[in-house]
Amino acid sequence: MFPGSISSPDHSAGLARGLPGAPSSSTRKFRFVRVAAIWEAFLVAVRSLRQNKLRTALTLIGIIVGVTAVIAVVTIIDGLNQTVAQTFSSQGSTVFTVSKRPQVITSREDFIKFNKRKAVTPEDAEAIRRLCTSCWRTGVAVNSVQPAKRGDQKVETTQVRGMEPGHMFDIDGVTIDAGRTWTESESAAGADVCVVGSDIVTNLFPGDPMDRAVNQDIWVGGHRYLVIGVLQPLGKILGISRDNRVYIPFATYKKRFGIDFSGQAFSPSGVLVVFIQTQNAEQLETAEDQVRTIMRNRRGKTFNDDDDGFALETQEVFLNLYSSATSSIFLVTLLVSGISLVVGGIVVMNIMLVSVTERTKEIGIRKAVGARRKDILTQFLIEAVMVTGIGGAFGVVTGFATASLISLAIGFPLLLNIWSAVGGVAMSSIVGIISGLWPAWRAASLDPIEALRAE
Repeated sequence: MFPGSISSPDHSAGLARGLPGAPSSSTRKFRFVRVAAIWEAFLVAVRSLRQNKLRTALTLIGIIVGVTAVIAVVTIIDGLNQTVAQTFSSQGSTVFTVSKRPQVITSREDFIKFNKRKAVTPEDAEAIRRLCTSCWRTGVAVNSVQPAKRGDQKVETTQVRGMEPGHMFDIDGVTIDAGRTWTESESAAGADVCVVGSDIVTNLFPGDPMDRAVNQDIWVGGHRYLVIGVLQPLGKILGISRDNRVYIPFATYKKRFGIDFSGQAFSPSGVLVVFIQTQNAEQLETAEDQVRTIMRNRRGKTFNDDDDGFALETQEVFLNLYSSATSSIFLVTLLVSGISLVVGGIVVMNIMLVSVTERTKEIGIRKAVGARRKDILTQFLIEAVMVTGIGGAFGVVTGFATASLISLAIGFPLLLNIWSAVGGVAMSSIVGIISGLWPAWRAASLDPIEALRAE
């Protein structure tokens, strides 16, 4: 456009049509030429990669290994986090407990302090059941570790859980797979009956189906029990089975193993825990306040007493402990995995530098016929991004495949995240841009006369 002219015909027509700022024909032509130049650079990059298949393959391997490591680690961590969250929250967001001590004690001083508290008793549970208007279900349970055997088959360490009848199975989040639970009369009489986890059947009744264990006798802690039910499998968490359990009535447990009500020290017989469940999550906070008030009154606490004299907890305590314990480990694992991607980027840079050296004369010819520095820079950057992008795509596939094999070996569900795939390809492309900048700049900076003299 000449100085002093108002507008081009296309621009005036655009204004006349009510479209201010409509692009001129020269602008559209420039954009078309620019797209054509990029497309031509892309085709040149494709030809170059196809002509050097071995070099391209070696470059791809470096990126594939890096992206595979990162994708596999991220996928495994996501699956593990989901499994842990589901396991610790199996009772849902409507259950909390009242016990003598917190379930997690982090110092010797806290242990001594909590050990001086009075033990929680069945009378406390009864008071909560009677006075807490927001509490839907209330039950008690006590645990210990005992050996279990049947004939020549033996399990050295089995978790024995004594529970009140009624709602405790629902509160515990377990379901009967075969047989039944004990009745009110069996519970009141302290009958020697039990409901077992699937691992007990597998270990004590090898080769038998689950229902074959029903109405058979097993020995737990030196006492004989009649198996009346088998629970549905819960699986493992962090390599620890949740199915190596034997459930017996609370009265039976008290008769056979006793319960520690002394409040002085840990006892092999176990310490009683009260479980409370609300009908929905919205009532949880109100129920906690009511139970805290009831228990503080029973402990004779005043407003000036900082220590409640008991522990009131939800399953969030385990999730917080897990998160604090593993967040740093996961970060370090990701950083270590990312090192392989950095190594892949270094491989790309070296291969691209070799390519620039080998194609020096080609670069000189292109510059001699009018190629600009920007054109040469774009071409080599496209080559770097193409090879890393393709490597990233393959790395995503192999990363998910690796994570699948590891999840099968460890035994937790695989969580495939589409954003991990997108992030893997994007990350590899960024590595390509960073790794290709120096070789591309060197290629673009070559003097055409000197480049044409290269052999």
